[in-house]
Amino acid sequence: MESGDLLLVEQVEDGVLRLTLNDQTRRNALSDDMMRCLREALDRAASDTDVRVIVLAANGPAFCAGHDLKEITRARQSSDRGRAFFENTMASCSGLMQAIVNNPKPVIAEVGGVATAAGCQLVASCDLAYASPAAHFATPGVHIGLFCSTPMVALSRNVSNKAAMEMLLTGELIDAEQAAGIGLVNRVMSEDELSAYTTGIALTVASKSSMTLETGKKAFYRQLEMPLAEAYEYTSTIMVENLLKRDAEEGINAFIEKRPPQWSDD
Repeated sequence: MESGDLLLVEQVEDGVLRLTLNDQTRRNALSDDMMRCLREALDRAASDTDVRVIVLAANGPAFCAGHDLKEITRARQSSDRGRAFFENTMASCSGLMQAIVNNPKPVIAEVGGVATAAGCQLVASCDLAYASPAAHFATPGVHIGLFCSTPMVALSRNVSNKAAMEMLLTGELIDAEQAAGIGLVNRVMSEDELSAYTTGIALTVASKSSMTLETGKKAFYRQLEMPLAEAYEYTSTIMVENLLKRDAEEGINAFIEKRPPQWSDD
């Protein structure tokens, strides 16, 4: 099958897996098929030792338009008015977002277009995000009588309450600079520089010990939900276990000896 016929294009180079959404006719919507493709690719990458970092990108003017509203509308024709389909769609989407957060590999969003509703949720779920000026973001469900409740979960964990509520209550687009200002994306750069910059960040991260990255990513998200004292107790335990790992010993020795570390990833 030609890459142009694929919903999701996968490329691996120098430890970086690039997953490119490629359903331009539907503005890269998170249809059932797209969510399945993404979930399967993420699950494979989680255990693939050739993959150290994952980049999510997209072809076309839209990064991701959220759920496929035509698919949702067709489901209303069923005897249950679409309830079973809606439940399955929300479960699939929630599982996909958690697969990004729980993936042992860092996941970076490269956003060169519009990301709305569940597409904005997709960006917010990634560990890092970089955007071009062409990127715009919105949780526009209120315009169609459907509050963006599930996108709210990822959004509210990345930006302040008032910034999140403004997006959710107005449904209006914000530009890339605004998104960077509220912490939804890390940085904005020109369209010509975006891919190279994101790849550079991915390669920098990929050069680290995969054991260390997995340990840190897991601990970061877990401690966020803990009270302060519990978080310090948990992360202190993680630090002790980390110090006992071979890569921590190698990294510290390499620093003292002023040489590049040689990671064994354990």
